[in-house]
Amino acid sequence: MKKILSMIALVGALGFSGFALAEEEAVIVDEAVATEVAPAAAAEVVEKATEAALTLSAGDTAWTIVATVLVLAMIIPGVALFYGGLVRTKNMVSVLTQVFVTTALMSVIWVVYGYSLAFTDGGSLNAYIGGFSKTLLAGITPDTLLDGGTIPEYVFVTFQLTFAAITPALIVGGFAERMKFSAVLTFLALWVTFVYIPIAHMVWGGGFLGELGAADFAGGTVVHMNAGIAALVGAIVVGKRLGYGKEAMPPHSITLTMIGASMLWVGWFGFNVGSELAADGTAGLALINTQAATGAAVLGWLFAEWLFKGKPSLLGAVSGAVAGLVAITPACGFLGPVGSIILGFVASVIAFWAVTSLKVKLGYDDSLDVFGIHGVAGLIGAIGTGILMSTDFGGVGYEEGVTMGSQLYAQAVAIGVTIVWGGLGSYILFKIVDLFIGLRATEEAEREGLDTAEHGERAYHY
Repeated sequence: MKKILSMIALVGALGFSGFALAEEEAVIVDEAVATEVAPAAAAEVVEKATEAALTLSAGDTAWTIVATVLVLAMIIPGVALFYGGLVRTKNMVSVLTQVFVTTALMSVIWVVYGYSLAFTDGGSLNAYIGGFSKTLLAGITPDTLLDGGTIPEYVFVTFQLTFAAITPALIVGGFAERMKFSAVLTFLALWVTFVYIPIAHMVWGGGFLGELGAADFAGGTVVHMNAGIAALVGAIVVGKRLGYGKEAMPPHSITLTMIGASMLWVGWFGFNVGSELAADGTAGLALINTQAATGAAVLGWLFAEWLFKGKPSLLGAVSGAVAGLVAITPACGFLGPVGSIILGFVASVIAFWAVTSLKVKLGYDDSLDVFGIHGVAGLIGAIGTGILMSTDFGGVGYEEGVTMGSQLYAQAVAIGVTIVWGGLGSYILFKIVDLFIGLRATEEAEREGLDTAEHGERAYHY
């Protein structure tokens, strides 16, 4: 427990319109038709068309649906292949299964109660959690529009569902190759309920972090820091893999890892750009920022690796890409392209240090470096957002009455809450699961490989 608390304290210290044109055409009343009806009737038609244009946007809806599909592709097969390539051959199927089934499990949880608790009014507890008014999506119909938005609420529900699915899927990398499948599913179901959903509500659903002014465009704290902290706690509580530090545990397929990382890069445009929920200029800003930051992050990791290890590697390049994508996630709608390049480069270099030095010094076995990349780069992204969104750095600027200092305060509070809530909550949930069903696979199963021991399958037959 002391070791976990010291880890959490250390992390805390580090942080402390083509579519529009189509819509316009759709609502223009044909002049020839208008002249054939009574003036009052024509006026009514125009009024109804105008009202529709101001509410439902076909362009925004179409883009958000596409963005939702892109985020889903980030998880399956993106995260699954990225993680699968990083583990040893005997554990490939186990990682694929964990990510795939986690996606299915979170989809059901989100519809049953997750969306309601994250995005409705929680009454006296609204600062921290929502209510049950939309349990089983009660009251939502195909004609229901998102409050204050231009898209159907069902589309928003599904878009946010993919966020709730990818976040626990990322945690899998922290304890890969040694945790029982039943324990993985039980922990993640509890974690999304008691950790992810409250943090999502606090930041995006009307909770106190959003009201405080914490800027998190697409999930730096909600998704990446949240997952990174949980993975760190899991790596410590579950314990190190057998032979860790004594025998080589190289990735079994850099090829699959590169394919998975590439799908993450492409899908991340749904993640970041889709979070605008509109096909507009801010979406365009998020688009260029995501690409620029990721490119800079690849170069940052490679330069650091080249300097300190002598050779630039493909694994380093894809790791840098993910670090850059993570860092720009909270900032993509607030920075300018130059600020994004700076953020991506800096976050990547710091993540490289966390993976290659910090991890060794502290001695934890975060199998696939979820904390080193998602946790650390997410933290840097959250801090960098507060600084680089200033117009002095080409950003969009602060809200009226907000200074860089007050914005950094809001960012720091969001970071601190995520670390404490996520860290302590994850620790408690791991302990509960361990008490009732056990976390760790048997030594025999771990040596044999979880593919055959847990699932009776092999990824390869040769």
